[in-house]
Amino acid sequence: MKFSTKILVAPLNWGLGHATRCIPLINALLENKFEVFIASDGVALALLRKEFPNLPFFELSSYQIKYAEKGKNFKLKMLWDSPKVLKAMAKEKKQIKKIVEAHHIDGIISDNRLGVFSKKIPCVFITHQLNVLSGNTTWFSSKMHQKIIRKFAECWVPDVENKPNLTGKLGHLKKSKLKIRYLGPLSRFEKTKVEERFDLLVLLSGPEPQRTFLEEKLLEQLISYNGKVVFVKGKIEEQQTQENIALKKGSIQLVNFMQSKELAAAINASKLVLCRSGYTTVMDLAKLEKKAFFIPTPGQYEQVYLAKRLDKLGLVPFAKQEDFKLKDLKRVKRYEGLAKLEDSSTNFSELFSVFSSVKENSEPTSTSLST
Repeated sequence: MKFSTKILVAPLNWGLGHATRCIPLINALLENKFEVFIASDGVALALLRKEFPNLPFFELSSYQIKYAEKGKNFKLKMLWDSPKVLKAMAKEKKQIKKIVEAHHIDGIISDNRLGVFSKKIPCVFITHQLNVLSGNTTWFSSKMHQKIIRKFAECWVPDVENKPNLTGKLGHLKKSKLKIRYLGPLSRFEKTKVEERFDLLVLLSGPEPQRTFLEEKLLEQLISYNGKVVFVKGKIEEQQTQENIALKKGSIQLVNFMQSKELAAAINASKLVLCRSGYTTVMDLAKLEKKAFFIPTPGQYEQVYLAKRLDKLGLVPFAKQEDFKLKDLKRVKRYEGLAKLEDSSTNFSELFSVFSSVKENSEPTSTSLST
């Protein structure tokens, strides 16, 4: 490539999943000699700053996403907050226009940030939710989401197109005119054969207050746990902090956050993972071929659907947050656990061809894909 092509990568700040699944994409862009810029806000931006300290960053307007304290009020809270989200999207569009013009950005990869788009350059949208589950309003929320996706040059779905797959009806449409490309699952981790030093790894993430609610519930119950636990809170702070808690028949290593290499090592060295059923976590655990137990975020339809689906397939058991008891972990023995999908490799150089003509033509072109 004669000139360096500049790509802006912008993940949504909704927990850590959108940011972490962009890590392998950013690494692949750098390996393919693209110049990468990163834009986000909150913990997503903080995490990527730690992972890529030498890359340029831009802080975007926050969607200020916060969960309801009770799961049954999740949708009502989202509707109540929708004016704030729309306002943030409007600011986001203006910020993106300035960034694109000031830094001569050649292409955009938006992971679920609806306002990160420019008509002047090729723009790609990443999502695993072609269908947005929202209870009795699923048809409407899905159609609205698909309408937004339609303006992008391509939609990248981090899953395989055919069965077996991880997303089920979330990431697959019976009929669609969208320009969809299935990437295979994205994960920043690699499976390694190491000694299993931990009996249980607890991995938390997601917006407040539900992250804190689950942290408090689990720490209270783990006091009686018989084994060695590493507990990752999922709180991205300036410095990593650790605390060791001695139990009667075990111990808890309490950590506020871990970066990719350290977390991969901890997961590989753990017999069992207890976590939310967020899709990025599902992809990571499938890549590492781990046994797990899921506690979906109360009221979040996507996580509830994934947990129920993987339970029904006999892969991973789950429990509602309010019902979970430590003894439930014994159920894991009856389940197969997650494993890598056969058709899961990503050809990144071919994937990035949507941006390849940027420096050759004065007018950007988009790649037409079949679904």
